Amino acid sequence: MAMVEEKAMVKEIAAANLQERLAENPYPGRGIVQGRSPEGDWVQVYWIMGRSANSRNRVFVGENDLLRTEAADPAQLEDPENIIYNAMRVCGRRYIATNGIQTDAVYDGFAAGRNLADSLAAWHHESDAPNHTPRISGYIDLDAEEAWLSILKASPFGPEHSERHFFRFDRIEPGCGYAITTYAGDGDPLPSFFGTPYLLSLDDPARLWEALDADNKISLAVRRIAGDGTFDTQIINRYEAT
Repeated sequence: MAMVEEKAMVKEIAAANLQERLAENPYPGRGIVQGRSPEGDWVQVYWIMGRSANSRNRVFVGENDLLRTEAADPAQLEDPENIIYNAMRVCGRRYIATNGIQTDAVYDGFAAGRNLADSLAAWHHESDAPNHTPRISGYIDLDAEEAWLSILKASPFGPEHSERHFFRFDRIEPGCGYAITTYAGDGDPLPSFFGTPYLLSLDDPARLWEALDADNKISLAVRRIAGDGTFDTQIINRYEAT
């Protein structure tokens, strides 16, 4: 009975976080969630948000196992840095998701036998002062039956340095996932995410899109991964490519 009550409490926390940390937050920025569907399959979610015209001018495009960002209207693209990149890739039985061009560095690192920390050793937070946007990354390892998340964020002792935090999850209950975002909320400059990844309900991943601020959300992708490695990726884009 105690175990049943504990799981019910976790579900309540995950549902409450969906409301308080997403629905009531106008700008969590980009976000990664790694968890399991109610049926027990792995689920990976990535979304993007934007305040400027340049960052809003984007769509997700899926090509086989690759998910990338693309300008919705190429004629209106002002600066592709930190805007256009591969967001999801697959290396063997490792499913990668990040918020920037470090996706390819993680892929190359895994292909060369390196771990996540070593693959990101040469990377820092984004060069977009004064926001100093964190780089968030994660992957699901089917063989190890575990999920990882990381954040590289500006050091409080000087933005020329980055703090490096890595989180490993070897047990996630069905219908739950761990989320990490670039920002704690809106502001000028934008306040970076702090603390540890938090639980979110994945009973219906589409609810994440509904929870994101209507003015600032841009795209969301949900990748469902079966134990045999097969997967499907669903994409929601606010804008249409021209």
